[in-house]
Amino acid sequence: MYFLYTVLLSLALLLSMPWWLLQMLRLGKYRAGLAERFGCVPQRLVRGAGTLAWVHAVSVGEVLAVSHLVQELRAGGQRVMVSTTTQTGQRLARERFGAENVFYFPVDFPFAIAAYLRRLRPDVVVLAETEFWPMFLRMAARSGACVAVVNARISDRSLPRYRHFCRLLARVLANVDLFLAQSEEDARRLMTIGAIPERVQVSGNLKFDVAPPPAAPFVASLTAALRRSKAGPVIVAGSTLEGEELMVFSAFRQVLVRWPQARLLLAPRHKERFATVAALLETSGFAYRRRSTMTEAVVEGWSVLLLDTIGELASAYSLADVAFVGGSLVPRGGHNILEPANFGVPIVVGRHTENFRDIMVLFRRAGALVECDGAMLGDEFCELLADDDLRRNLGERARNAVATQRGATERTLRALRELLKSRTESLKEKEARP
Repeated sequence: MYFLYTVLLSLALLLSMPWWLLQMLRLGKYRAGLAERFGCVPQRLVRGAGTLAWVHAVSVGEVLAVSHLVQELRAGGQRVMVSTTTQTGQRLARERFGAENVFYFPVDFPFAIAAYLRRLRPDVVVLAETEFWPMFLRMAARSGACVAVVNARISDRSLPRYRHFCRLLARVLANVDLFLAQSEEDARRLMTIGAIPERVQVSGNLKFDVAPPPAAPFVASLTAALRRSKAGPVIVAGSTLEGEELMVFSAFRQVLVRWPQARLLLAPRHKERFATVAALLETSGFAYRRRSTMTEAVVEGWSVLLLDTIGELASAYSLADVAFVGGSLVPRGGHNILEPANFGVPIVVGRHTENFRDIMVLFRRAGALVECDGAMLGDEFCELLADDDLRRNLGERARNAVATQRGATERTLRALRELLKSRTESLKEKEARP
């Protein structure tokens, strides 16, 4: 099975090569870390003494989710190396954990994986969410490392696809020693697609333990500038996708009729869309500025600020009187609402939030957010901005909803330590046998 998988993966890579090259040339994607991805282990990665954990977090969301876990593992005396797939995830991981501990995840070929396993010799491999790479899981398990999937979830979109291949997937998942699911439903789904039931536990969602970020310098300056000028109210529309910006613009026009000094901070989800959204703003009739062209925070001269930078959105939510979280007005499953919730900001989302099923159930039960379609977005903004008590209550419920769910990191740590303890005892038993 694994030989056939490698052949098919090689053919897929070969046939799709023109597309990859086009992405590299046009958008600059995937070029960063190309050698690392194909098994050239950077010299900065040094194994050192003691136990080592290899933690894999695909992109920014996963890096944020495992940040507290990595800190706690280090505090317990463990060396931790972190791999990412995306460039934005890599940048954040290097800031959080140090460049000497961070690298790009290898492609799922034996030669690339073996190079890292030889150099790092991890005692435990920790994968965040649903990174089920068949060859990697097999080789990691055969290397003698414990393999754990933390913050595991199976989305509504992925489940039907996994079910089609559950017989093959069961063989792949047998290489995982421990699954720590976000919820009971995720645990059930993991077992449905082939995870061994005795290896599945529920530990909660690590994202609830992520502390609000310190204000980025620009955000802190903009906060002061807004206060001085008495501009506002402020709407932050974060992680927007294609098709959503025009709906946000229409809603913001309604807001400007009643609050002419209102400001909109707009953060598209993907950096390759920054220029496209800027072009939309050119024809929108709004006075706008691009954050990337501003050397200092000013309030004058714009009603819309395009956040065409990486890493500032999370703290920019602290500026909001109302936050809209994108990916939800179009059928893309939504994005993380916990970032504005951490600041006690009232949250508005669209109807498409299935990627965050359990978080949405929690917030709905707590009455901690507003859901609407694109046509009603402006009405919802205006209703919230006109009612200080409503905004304050909604924001407090959101903050409290997050507080009630904290503790997943501690539960995950306990489970990982038990796993390592069992491995150590098993190795000692083997050594003691005649």
